[in-house]
Amino acid sequence: MKILFFGTPRFAEIVLQGLIDSEFEVVGIVCQNDKPSGRGNKLVSPHIVSLAKANGLPVYQFEKLSQHIEDFKNIDYDLAVTASYGKILPKAFLDIKPCINVHPSLLPKYRGATPIQSALLNGDRLTGVTIMKTEVGMDDGDVFVQQNLEILPEDDYLSLLEKLANMGLKLLLETLKKIEIGTVVRTPQNHEEATFVKLIKKEDGLLDFSESTERLVNKVRAYVESPVAHFYLGGDLIKVYKAQKGQIDVTAEVGQIIKEKKRLFVKAQDGFLEILRCQASGGKVLNVIDFLNGYHFKAMVVDR
Repeated sequence: MKILFFGTPRFAEIVLQGLIDSEFEVVGIVCQNDKPSGRGNKLVSPHIVSLAKANGLPVYQFEKLSQHIEDFKNIDYDLAVTASYGKILPKAFLDIKPCINVHPSLLPKYRGATPIQSALLNGDRLTGVTIMKTEVGMDDGDVFVQQNLEILPEDDYLSLLEKLANMGLKLLLETLKKIEIGTVVRTPQNHEEATFVKLIKKEDGLLDFSESTERLVNKVRAYVESPVAHFYLGGDLIKVYKAQKGQIDVTAEVGQIIKEKKRLFVKAQDGFLEILRCQASGGKVLNVIDFLNGYHFKAMVVDR
């Protein structure tokens, strides 16, 4: 079976590498366009482009798929597979050949582009992967298979992504084999139970210490890659990469910074957020002990 693969970020890379190593033939990949990066706004290709080229695969980067339907008709493939592609596929494309999607949630829960972050933000203890038939709507196609995954307290976006991508790859390969021999079964989703997730903006990462410590920890876990949970202290941007509920017997106001025995706390609504790994403006990402050794505190209360 010849596969045309659609995807861009790390989740897609893991699935693509597994497909390349499998018995199926990947004939090309479609990914997002190059984007400006750095001070010079130089165009940089997605990392998945390097993976594709290292394996001799053609790469297609189309701004609007609907304008390239004839190009797709000229590609020799049997089935399209999407994994974190990030765009709705037009009906004209879906009419060419069948398409299936690897989605990191238990659909119909968390339809949309940020299901992993949403599960962490909401403090869910269970998530999973769905292999589904791609239709014109937002993640509303029939389900081939689903599998649950427990979210551990120490999981963040990066660790959960790796687990879900590898689970998704396994389920995808099993589904492709069933499609090949004609034994695959499809189950319609219950659309009345559907929930939808929103795109994440930079400002979503700002930590509001009037919220609960649980909510703050969940933000840190969910946004560890982007936009990264953060707050401002004396005008400095402090990014937080790891944190937990802290235990310390002091009285403080919301947003107050407490340094105690090489540990760093910020008073929240119902307790203390203990910062374990962070980064100051222009500095490196550091464990809190190293951060405290080198950072000069201009203020002891978070900027409002």
